[in-house]
Amino acid sequence: MSPRETDRSERIVDTLVDAFSDLMAADPAAFRTKFRKMAADPFAFYRGSACLFYADVAEREDPWADERTGRIWIQGDLHAENFGTYMDGDGRLIFDVNDFDEAYIGHFTWDVTRFAASLALLCWRKAIPDDDITELVGRYARAYLDQVRAFTDVDDDRSFSLRLDTCDGPVQEALLRAKLSTRVALLDSITETEGFDRILRDGPGVRRLDDGERERVCEAFERYLDTIPESKRDSGVTYAIKDVAGKSGFGIGSAGLPAYTVLVEGYNQALDNDVVLTMKQGNVAAPSRVVPESEVAAVFHHHGHRTVLSQRALQAHADRHLGWTDLDDVGFVVSEISPYESDLDWSELTEPDEIGPVVEYLGRATAKVHCVADSDADDSIVDFQTEEAITDVVGGREDEFVGWVTDFAHSYAAQVREDHARFVDAFRDGRIPGVTST
Repeated sequence: MSPRETDRSERIVDTLVDAFSDLMAADPAAFRTKFRKMAADPFAFYRGSACLFYADVAEREDPWADERTGRIWIQGDLHAENFGTYMDGDGRLIFDVNDFDEAYIGHFTWDVTRFAASLALLCWRKAIPDDDITELVGRYARAYLDQVRAFTDVDDDRSFSLRLDTCDGPVQEALLRAKLSTRVALLDSITETEGFDRILRDGPGVRRLDDGERERVCEAFERYLDTIPESKRDSGVTYAIKDVAGKSGFGIGSAGLPAYTVLVEGYNQALDNDVVLTMKQGNVAAPSRVVPESEVAAVFHHHGHRTVLSQRALQAHADRHLGWTDLDDVGFVVSEISPYESDLDWSELTEPDEIGPVVEYLGRATAKVHCVADSDADDSIVDFQTEEAITDVVGGREDEFVGWVTDFAHSYAAQVREDHARFVDAFRDGRIPGVTST
């Protein structure tokens, strides 16, 4: 291994350990599982290593970041598989960004370029030629800019969304599949009836609590109720706890994070209206590791609070049950486990002409989360119109911006493919402390 390769391998290991050492110490088995999933291919590695992406981009010159565009609300881990369907707080099925665990304040380009590199990796996995990747990344970036400009011409950013009546193709199909889902089917998969009520179903990843832990979780849940906005809070019998259990087995990004499942009474006492909530420990947002502004961090009580405020800022009409709490002095996020959440299925999208219209929708969805944020967020952090700031910095230089994003997508995707091989070798050789292979 050359000195350059050795240095890069050490950077990968050091960055991962710095980001995850506490969680690895708490649950090394969960991180062995996470790292084995990341070892599957370069795209999986990229999904699980946002901390490395930010360590790298923080050292690169960003000609599009100024005092405004360098400090907007961002999703923080934008990649091709972080889009899907959900039911918004007003009861409409929406296709949008659907993961906010890493949301923070940062450069708008960090979201755009992180997605663009993920698209290049996804297309490489499908053996799509570089020229086609260039065109697809360009379609995404131009759709993003077009939607940002559109937001400068409307008064209500929140009125735009990708719905059944505003999209077609695979995105519309995802919404139609979500429409067929039912709360009863979800409840039957997670719960079972015992006597005349529901309880959580035992199964893989479900852990029963002792009396002391259960009491602490229930007390934390009571504190969470105070964080639901008054306009979204239900009344009557709602929120009465029926059952609670520990939960493990989350995806690549949430390995090692303690979590609980809480079954509560719905808006009436009928069993088919029960609601299942997840209460998951908030994690350090990857962008926060490279954002030096202490006044941003000072706004948040803890990582659960940060996640919720960020999601409410980025997602118009967010989940009615979204809120935060603390357990043993650690912040947690509370949200509904919804039957209407479904990720975009990339497996059947194999040709560039199939992928092109989809990435245009994703570009518009990215613009939406950036531009809607300033209408429902803490204006002490982002006290300007995001769409105006981005238009001012990119206006008249659209081709240059698209070229810059495309060059990044190709170069960083190539870097990730090399990094993936280095990561696999380091993991197999036992060079990642705390998760030695057994």
